[in-house]
Order: sequence, then structure tokens, then C-alpha cells
Amino acid sequence: MTFSNRNRNQISQTLAKQTFDLLVIGGGIVGAGIALDASSRGMKTALVEMQDFSAGASSRSTKLVHGGFRYLEQKEFKHVAEVGKEREIIHHISPHITKPIMILQPYYKNGPRQGISTKVKLSLYDSLTGVKKKQRHQMLNKKAIMDLEPLLQVKKLRGAGYYQEFQTDDARLTIEVLKRACQLGTKALNYLKVIFLLYDDTGVVNGAEVEDQITGDCYPIYANKIVNATGSWINTLHSEDEKQALLSYTKGIHLVFHRDDFPIQQSVYFTNPEDNRMIFVLTRDNKVYVGTTDTPYQGDLANPKVTLTDKKYLLAAISSVFPNLDLTESKIESSWAGIRSFITEAEKSPSEFTRKEHIFHEESGLVSITGGKLTGYRKVAERIVDYIAKQFKQERNILYSKSETKSIPLSGGDVGGISGFEQFKQQQIVYASDLPLDDRTIQQYIDRYGSNVNKIWEYVRTGQIEAKDYQIDLPIYAELCYALEYESIYKPLDFFLRRTGAILFNRDLVKRNLAGVLSFLSEKLHWDMEESAYYERECRMFE
Repeated sequence: MTFSNRNRNQISQTLAKQTFDLLVIGGGIVGAGIALDASSRGMKTALVEMQDFSAGASSRSTKLVHGGFRYLEQKEFKHVAEVGKEREIIHHISPHITKPIMILQPYYKNGPRQGISTKVKLSLYDSLTGVKKKQRHQMLNKKAIMDLEPLLQVKKLRGAGYYQEFQTDDARLTIEVLKRACQLGTKALNYLKVIFLLYDDTGVVNGAEVEDQITGDCYPIYANKIVNATGSWINTLHSEDEKQALLSYTKGIHLVFHRDDFPIQQSVYFTNPEDNRMIFVLTRDNKVYVGTTDTPYQGDLANPKVTLTDKKYLLAAISSVFPNLDLTESKIESSWAGIRSFITEAEKSPSEFTRKEHIFHEESGLVSITGGKLTGYRKVAERIVDYIAKQFKQERNILYSKSETKSIPLSGGDVGGISGFEQFKQQQIVYASDLPLDDRTIQQYIDRYGSNVNKIWEYVRTGQIEAKDYQIDLPIYAELCYALEYESIYKPLDFFLRRTGAILFNRDLVKRNLAGVLSFLSEKLHWDMEESAYYERECRMFE
């Protein structure tokens, strides 16, 4: 049975009929990581998500697997060291979607960051995160900086640090983790909302009542252990007598431009002179995206909006460091907003709150987690499953092995690690050379799907007639078929936003294919006219 909503009824029946060792509530990167770790140790695991997988913060980040350079200023050295080392592990187990990039960090006369402090921090960063000698940072003079990025503000420019980070697709990283978990036995379903938790006669949590957001059906799922990995929503699943976490929220936004309007040559991490906040400028295909902000937030957690004030803030910041650009609101092609949750810390502003995860162990047995970074998901999952394994040993004398996820390739990552990926890529380029695809698309799909790309090629080879019938571009048709059968999409937004990123980075593609995708999914998933109209409106909201 493939990981598909075409099998929704069968998956629901399995969830309703079995008692699991572990139920994970929340299908973001942390929940997916917990499911993978638990399944890999032999625990019978279920995972439910009230929206689509990664629909929350896990698809709304800066799309970097990074060590948290700015957390050095908060003296979170142990945290920086841990997540910094995790970068290399994530790169190794998912080389198709995690790429090393070089980032330029300029500093200016009278600015908050100067040469000595930048060098000291980058040296410490390299040391804490275990950067290999040939990948360590460099300090560049003005000429070298302008050779790399001539669009930068020249006035008062003193120098720059030049260091390595890793870029990823956060939503695809999450789905690849979850796909591997399902291959190892996890039963997972999106659009399945937990209404309330269930408890035995002694007050110990032993399940959850869920409501299918597609069908409206309600049923219980029982498990020996429950983990609440809903992040910003953790307080919604506490019982009345359990202590709730005191959370604060901040909103981060990103703006997307076409490379023609923002023709940078080099990724940049700069200081906004207005408030000294650090901002990334990064490339993805022929687009450039800029972010993030960090403002207090009290609105809708599921649907945060990018406001005009947000846009003006980032446009002003860009203008201060790239003064020769003529970027206006009209040049913004798309944007996204994400919410971060933190444990409130007295006498600190939200931007100073620790990014380290917080794990709560309730008297009922419920384990809850919030906070943390994309980069640290695997280690957080390991700690939580270690705790659960320890409980099983104490309570039932069941022994589980230690975590092995640092050496388990994610779905798509079966390519022989970092060194093997380049050879794999060259083999696939040759294999796909007879397909009616351009070279750029072939390479893009190898990077997106890794060792699963052969399924994409199969759909390209066999789907030309059906793609034409639905009036869908052949490459998009191939991705759509794969996403339906192997990546559990249900709505067009799942496909266009979280599986491909096209709504953010290729709007013309979405406009050209939306009607065909709606028709295809409506037929395959048996929508009625009302569903089809609703899902179309969802996509149109992003235009």
C-alpha cells in the first residue's frame, strides 16, 4: 500500500482498529522525525496531522539547514554545537535536497558587527560545528567582496566573512523523513484532527479522538504512549488539570523576487541598520527570496498573513544594503509567513528568546514539545524516543535499540551518501536523455526526488496521452502522479505549495496547470463540485 490518500479508507481502518506503541500528533519536521526514529527501532507507530504534512512552521522557514550563527550572541554554545554538527548528518542522509552554499556576511564602518568580532564568531562557529578545514570561513577585503557581489553597498564597506551553510527545501525535507518512516512501518494520515485526548481509569493518556477533515468521520486511535508534537498548538491538547506552557509567538516573513529584478550573484547575510537584525538574501532557481522578520504575533496560528508593514520593513532593509536596486512592492512575486513559538522568558524581548526546544512530561504520561530548529529535528526526535524507550523498559520490560537515524537515508537519499550522489546524478542525466524534458528540468528533478526520480521518469514515459487529455504540462503531470501515489497529497495546494514550491517560486507554472490539476485530482479522489470549487479558491488566494 503506497503512501497515498487514495488509500485513505484503509489507513483510517488500520488507525482505528490497532493499538499502537506510539501515537505522534503533529506532522511537521519534529513529528516526522519522531515517527522515523520510533519505527526504525521497531515501535508500532501512528502519526496524524490536522492540516497537510509540514503545513505549519516546517514549510515556512528560511529553508536553511544551518547552525544558528546568531545564537552565538546569546551564548547558546552547546545548542550551536549540536545543531551545527547535525548539518553534516542531514546532508549525508538527504544529499538530494540539502546543498552546501557559501554565504557572504558584510560589515560596515560604525556598524554593529566589525571585522574582529566577525572573525572571532566565525572561528568559534567553525570550531563548535566541526567544520572541515577546507570548508572553514574566509575573511574578505573590499575588492574580493565586490567581485563576488557588486550590488552591495560600497560606502563604508570594510570587509566580510565568507562561510558555508546548507540550503534545503523544508517542506520536502519533512515529507522525505515521513516517507521513510512509513516505509519502516509508520501509519500516517494528514487532515486528521485530534479533537481531544483519551485517558484510562487511572488518568493515564492512552489515545485520541480524531475527526477526519475530509469525510467528517470521528473515531478513536489508541496507543501506549502519546507525543504532542504540534508545536505552536501544544496547549490545545492538554487536559484541564495539566499545566499549560506559557508561550510567546513571533512571525517571520519572506519576500520572493525574480532574479531579473534582484540580480544577485552571491547569497548574503546582512545586518539591517535600522534594528541590527540579521537578514538572509538567498537564491532558488531563477528567484531570490529575502527574510526573515521577527515580530511579536497574536493572530491566527494556522494562517498568518504578510502585511504591508512587513513588506515595507524588508524592502527598506534591502534598499539600505543594495542601494542601486529599484525594488518596490509591485516587484514582489510572492511571500510567505510563519509562526515560531517560544517559552516566554521574563525580561527578554521575543527576538532574544531561546530557539532551543522545550519538552514537557505530564503526569498523565503525555509528552509535549515546542520550539527548536529545523536543523535539530533528528536529535530532538532521538531524545524523545529514548525517553519513551526507557519507559517501555521500566513498565513492560521491553527493550528497544538506540537510535540509528544518523545513518538511515531519508526517502530519496539511497544514493551512496554525499560522495555517491554526484555519480548517481550523472547516471540519471544519461538515463533520462531520451525523455522530452530539457536539461534544466532533468537536473531539477534529480535534486528534488533523488533515488525516487526513476518513478518520475516512468510517468513521463507513459503519461504523454493522459497529460495532454488533462491539459497538464508533461513534467508537472509526472510530478502530480508521483505526489498522489507516494506523497499523500489531497488538495492542489499540497502539490503546488508544499511538494513543489511552485506557488512561491513559479507562479506561471501554477496558472498554466491549475485547471488541469484540479480536474485530475477531482477524478482520482472523487471530489464533488463543492470540494473542487473550494480547493480552487484556496489556490487562487495565493495569486
